[in-house]
Parts: sequence; C-alpha cells; structure tokens
Amino acid sequence: MIFDFDGTLAHLTLDFGVMRQRAMHAARAVADRSARTAHPFASGMSPTLPADDGRPMLEWLETAHRHMARICPVTADNMLRNARQAIEDVEVDAAGKGALFPWTRAMLDALREDGIATAVITRNCRKAVLAVFPDVLDYCACLLTREDVPQVKPHPDHLLRALAHTGTPPERSLMVGDHPMDIATGKAGGTLTAGVASGSTPHGLLAAEQPDFMARDCMDLYQQLRGGTCPTIR
Repeated sequence: MIFDFDGTLAHLTLDFGVMRQRAMHAARAVADRSARTAHPFASGMSPTLPADDGRPMLEWLETAHRHMARICPVTADNMLRNARQAIEDVEVDAAGKGALFPWTRAMLDALREDGIATAVITRNCRKAVLAVFPDVLDYCACLLTREDVPQVKPHPDHLLRALAHTGTPPERSLMVGDHPMDIATGKAGGTLTAGVASGSTPHGLLAAEQPDFMARDCMDLYQQLRGGTCPTIR
C-alpha cells in the first residue's frame, strides 16, 4: 500500500492558498527586479512571468522557469529557487502545527504484521514530513518526497519508484490518498485506488473519481479491507 501523507496519514495543516500566494510573490519579486535592471537582454525582452493559469504550483513554476529561461537563464534560476524556498517555508511552518492521526502508527504496524509492504509518496518537502513523522522509515519501506524524484505525482513515476522499494507490482498494490490527484496517480500507475475523506476534499468529490475503495480515513479503510479488525492504538 502506497500512502499520500498530508490529509491521509497526518492532519492537513498546510494552507495551499497561502503557499501559492507566497510562492507567486517570491517569483514576481525576482522578475520585477530583473525588469528594472539597466542591462539589455539578448532577446531584447525583459523577463516576465506567464499568467497564473491555475495549475498546481510546482507545475506552474516549471512552466514559468522554462518561459523565463528563454530570455534570461540566471533570472529564471533565481526565480525558481526563491519560489521553491517560499513553498518550503510555508510547508515547514505548517508541519510545526501538524501531527499524525492517532491511529497512523498502529495501522502501519498492523499492515506490516499482515505482510503488507507500505510506502509514502508526497509532493511535500522531506523536512516538513520528517518534522511530523521522524520515524517514518521504521514503519514504511520508503519515503519519497518531491526532492527524491524527477517527476512528482500525479505522474506515475513517483508511485512506480515507491513500488520498486516495496518490491510489489502495481497490480498487487493500492494507492491511498485524500485528493483526486492521488486517485489519478494510482490509475496512471496501474494500481488499485482508495480515496479517504480525511483531508480537505469532500467525500463526494473523491467518490466522483471512481476509486476502487472509499473510506472516511485510513483506519476505516483498514477495517474494510480486514473485515472489521481494528489494530490497537498505542
């Protein structure tokens, strides 16, 4: 079983709106500084950001970086670095207020006793995840954050790299998450999928993605899969 993290194994404290706002501000600050400089650019143009088209922030930043790199590679790199740092700052601050769900460790322990390998994949940064779950590798085969993979979910590569650690083929695996992106990742990677309504996505919106399983949270999912058996919460 491959799990998302925020909203799936831990309380969701990250405000994605604030994260987007601060990353955009950091990116625009770099672009504006470059536009005010006196030296000419090879293209005859000043570096400007593309419009915010609403796509997820990490993907928008990659597009903005490619766009600006055609005009000024140095500015593009500075923009990407500053915006990524702004994202990480928000993530780490949110992690300081976060906590695992009370059943997370017990559930992962029970899965291990059942012979089920587990892993965590997340678009969050490693520092923030470890602040909330420092002993994650005592319970899971691997933790793959965005720093650990070339392409983050919903690209299936993120999931397939985790499965390589567990040694389990996609057709015998289950991707679990609280966001439609998690369901899309599992379907793209060829696994079964489970939606858990323990994050910010309402049950109905998750169910609309037609996952193989739906549950209130991961403990409810575990009970469904085990026919009502409930591990003891320590």
